[in-house]
Amino acid sequence: MNEENYTAVVPTYLTGLFDFNGTVEGGNETDGGGYLNVTTEMPVQYARPMYGFVMPFLLLVTIVANTLIVVVLSKRHMRTPTNVVLMSMALSDMFTLLFPAPWLFYMYTLGNHYKPLSPVESCYAWYAMNEVIPTLFHTASIWLTLALAVQRYIYVCHAPVARTWCTMPRVLKCVAWISVMASLHQSTRFVDRTYEPIKISWRGQDSVVVCRMKHAYWVEHWVTLDVYFTLYYAFRVIFVHTGPCISLVVLNLLLFRAMRDAQLKRDKLFKENRKNECKRLRDSNCTTLMLIVVVTVFLMTEIPLAVVTVLHIISSSIKEILDYSVANLLVLFTNFFIIVSYPINFAIYCGMSRQFRETFKELFIRGSVQINRKHGAGGSSRYSLVNGPRTCTNESLL
Repeated sequence: MNEENYTAVVPTYLTGLFDFNGTVEGGNETDGGGYLNVTTEMPVQYARPMYGFVMPFLLLVTIVANTLIVVVLSKRHMRTPTNVVLMSMALSDMFTLLFPAPWLFYMYTLGNHYKPLSPVESCYAWYAMNEVIPTLFHTASIWLTLALAVQRYIYVCHAPVARTWCTMPRVLKCVAWISVMASLHQSTRFVDRTYEPIKISWRGQDSVVVCRMKHAYWVEHWVTLDVYFTLYYAFRVIFVHTGPCISLVVLNLLLFRAMRDAQLKRDKLFKENRKNECKRLRDSNCTTLMLIVVVTVFLMTEIPLAVVTVLHIISSSIKEILDYSVANLLVLFTNFFIIVSYPINFAIYCGMSRQFRETFKELFIRGSVQINRKHGAGGSSRYSLVNGPRTCTNESLL
């Protein structure tokens, strides 16, 4: 598998690794003088407006929205196993964009994308902050979303088991293991390449020092490039993209069916005038519906990336079927829409969770909460989100 053809599944955007706009001092383009330049294999005409002008605004909105999610969910009466996962998701999404943001600003907002990158330390920083670390956090976000869906499925479809498996200590361990596994998965990417300084003639300037990338010795000679990148991308396809996406689709369908059955049961209880049970089912359905919306938004951005990644594996290891100029463009837009989706969860929580809205108002719009309390709305610190007491087995989401 030729990793240089296509840097798949970078959560921010795809980078071209080599350019031959210059000539190595004492040589020419054919003697291995490629240097790091993001313009090559990169549809800059699309990347610059999206990542140079729209991205700074999205970064600000993402930081504000996800910080508010963490602040609201970290309040004592909001500390539930489900909310721990939601807070971790918000932090993962925010860091996925935060780390590459300085480079996106430098390259595209300031218009330096056409320049060869130097010194060597900058090339290492570029690679780590723009590719490795964002992929780490995005991988964690995918697995956290799957953990959230599994947790909700247990609450809705296997409520008695929830008291054992969905406790705070177990969820904290799950989040910790996801963080560790995502870090281990990306750990080799920090050391799988090296950069060395070379001098080139560039745009009439002689002896311009730039970076030339080489795969690490252990990758080329101990593991071999084919084995290393085949294993890496195969793992991503199975355990990061297609596996979680398929599982989330199945869980979404099961939750939707459970929600429909609960609605039928609620209608029956309503006819029998059993109002308390009817209200609990209604609130549970609201929570389940909110999770379905969250997962659906996630799948809308992740499935296209999973499809392109699978095609990349086939094209690189079995039969060449992929036009990488088209693939790069698809990944560019897909990654951009992933970034756009990061602040959406805040809007979903505000729109679909009474408890989230009340806590948000209590923290930031105190006058509004005081007015509500005067009219009998009252605070709901005894409640875990939108569907009842915190001791309720069928824990609500927000």
